[in-house]
Amino acid sequence: MKSFDCFALDTANQCLWRNGVQLALAPKPFAVLRFLVDNPGRLITHDELLDALWPETYVQPQVLRTYMLELRKVLGDDPGQPRFIQTLPKRGYCFVAPVAERSSIEHGWTAPASSKDARAAKIVDRVDEMARLHAQFEILQSGQRRIVFVCGEAGIGKTALVDAFCRQLDSSLAATVAHGQCVQGICGNEEFYPVIEALGQLCASPQGEAACRILSKMAPAWLTHGRKSEVAAASPDRPAAQQRLVGDLCAALEELAAAQPLILVFEDLHWADDSTLNLISALARRHAPARLMVLATFRPLNNFAAAHPLKALKQDLLMRRLSTEIALVPLPKAAVRDLLSRELNQEDLPPELAGFVYRRSEGNPLFVIAVLEHLITQRILVRRGAENAAAWQQAAPLSDFPELDDSVSDQLAHMIELEIDRLSLEQQHVLEAGSLMQVAFPAWAVAAALELDAAETEEACDELARRLYFVERAGQDELPDGSCSAFYVFAHGLYREVLYRRQSATRRAKRHIRIADRLGQLFAGREACVAREIANHYEAAGQPQHSRFQAN
Repeated sequence: MKSFDCFALDTANQCLWRNGVQLALAPKPFAVLRFLVDNPGRLITHDELLDALWPETYVQPQVLRTYMLELRKVLGDDPGQPRFIQTLPKRGYCFVAPVAERSSIEHGWTAPASSKDARAAKIVDRVDEMARLHAQFEILQSGQRRIVFVCGEAGIGKTALVDAFCRQLDSSLAATVAHGQCVQGICGNEEFYPVIEALGQLCASPQGEAACRILSKMAPAWLTHGRKSEVAAASPDRPAAQQRLVGDLCAALEELAAAQPLILVFEDLHWADDSTLNLISALARRHAPARLMVLATFRPLNNFAAAHPLKALKQDLLMRRLSTEIALVPLPKAAVRDLLSRELNQEDLPPELAGFVYRRSEGNPLFVIAVLEHLITQRILVRRGAENAAAWQQAAPLSDFPELDDSVSDQLAHMIELEIDRLSLEQQHVLEAGSLMQVAFPAWAVAAALELDAAETEEACDELARRLYFVERAGQDELPDGSCSAFYVFAHGLYREVLYRRQSATRRAKRHIRIADRLGQLFAGREACVAREIANHYEAAGQPQHSRFQAN
């Protein structure tokens, strides 16, 4: 076991520990971290890292940015002042923390007991969802194949739930589990990418000898590393060859599941290639009994194009009762408090902390951790007391830091920026204009800020509400001139904050003034009704003296 700072990299069990608490980390990010930790203190070029982790496979270099973002989030590392992973622009990365080799029993690194209760304690407030997964597993054991979709926004805890469920099965040796990760920029180019990764895990597992024997007998094209080129060679004009390969694999997986239930976990299925989706469809529709489960996570599909193939697959399987969907919602305030207690490893929390973090995160577990790490980085939360009795405390009341209500951690902002950058410039401008109106924004205000036609702008807002999970249409207002305008809300205030800050001060000011002027036009003769709003927009534009109205 290799340790650095308060972390331990358990290479035997393929997991990461922090102060004795196991952290959720998908296989590929773990492999990236392991390679860096195995080579501390030296430059690891992009090419070296890609060649080591994706041999004989073309992977776009920007995939590394996604994994580094996830690792920094888990490690609580600041890219501006790195304690662990240093980015060397246009060259690669360097692991800068001292690394020590220790046994698992040294310095308190003994893993927690592998009981079901201990494993379940790694997540909070997902009792009903965990019970539904176990209910599906009970059905699976009777020979009925299962397809289970776990859906939720980014950071809501899909991977944590699935990992906790699979760990419970692993600890009781109740099933064989294999993971495959869908990655944006890869899966659209390489057929069966997550399937091949899962098969590699199967062949390397304790059941690997049986898996290799069954694949060799029933689906030899999938057995060796060369299977990737063979599968990729199956072109659209040769559907029979591809269908035969899929059928062979389905039969082999069913045979493997005869000895022990088999669970295939596919993460981020929204990035999956069509061939992987076709395999899931085939596995769901076969009539032979099989103790085989596909457990797939994905983000809400309104975040993607209307013709996304996963939409059609999911809807068809749900309609035919061939699949089950488990949708994760934000955590309630009590669960946020439990999560903070777990992360800080103390029952008694500083005053105001749970309420503040809940308001800022709105119950998204990833946001909870990001806000907590931001408070620690800013030295607002500090560890005080004797070494054996040290506890996290507030350096001062949170009310003494009013700027916190307008701040977002760099890591969280970067994650949100990545989602926004996938949109067109026109769509980004619509969202930026919407952020000028706080969490809820009307279409007429967006049109005024951007000097666009109101009807066309409302259509653009509707399209964004259909595509994005963090924007929703919330209703319709009647304006003083008798016209109507729809209004929308951001699911998280943090998205509004990032969108607001990414605009230059000059651009924001011009847009605020346009909205204020439009408010005055709409309420001509009744300006007193919106005096506060008009004054707020002029003040935000840095021109409070230009408003004829003052807020009461």
